[in-house]
Amino acid sequence: MADEWTIGRLLNWTADYLKQHGSESPRLEAEVLLAHARGCQRIELYTSFGDEADEALRTKFRALVKRRAEGVPVAYLVGHREFYSLDFRVTPGVLIPRPETELLVLAVLDLVKAMPGEGTVNVADVGTGSGIVAIAAAGSTTTSGISLCWMSMTTTGTRATVITATAMPLPFAPNARIEPAARSPVASSSAG
Repeated sequence: MADEWTIGRLLNWTADYLKQHGSESPRLEAEVLLAHARGCQRIELYTSFGDEADEALRTKFRALVKRRAEGVPVAYLVGHREFYSLDFRVTPGVLIPRPETELLVLAVLDLVKAMPGEGTVNVADVGTGSGIVAIAAAGSTTTSGISLCWMSMTTTGTRATVITATAMPLPFAPNARIEPAARSPVASSSAG
């Protein structure tokens, strides 16, 4: 039937729509949003091109596409972003990692490797934000202790949080979700 909305037709239409609304990666964004709406992995869409998309799926997907066309980043819509082969939770209060940030991780790892002597090299990621750079670096080296220092301003004062990520095989599997909310405050001072 010509009017049937299949997964393939939804992806093609949405990619064109997002391109018209300024997306730099319209097909990728359409796939990520549709996989999120379906509750599946992106790869699963490729085996489902001919499947009919029911009204409930189309409604959920339409809402996501509308918000993306309004300029809301895909990572905020789906709540996570892959970075350096790890999956991080992303909320509007967290900066979205950019692909170029992986170059910073590589630069940190190169500096650690170039350090003279043996043993532990301590690296501090001050103003870490989401912790993505330090966590990615800690997961890729066995000779460093990496500390993250994060500060946030609130109406009641300044809150500083320090996390230490030991450089050994970290207790998470590839693509595990690392959540900044797991941080614990170690110091705080009043603003004012």
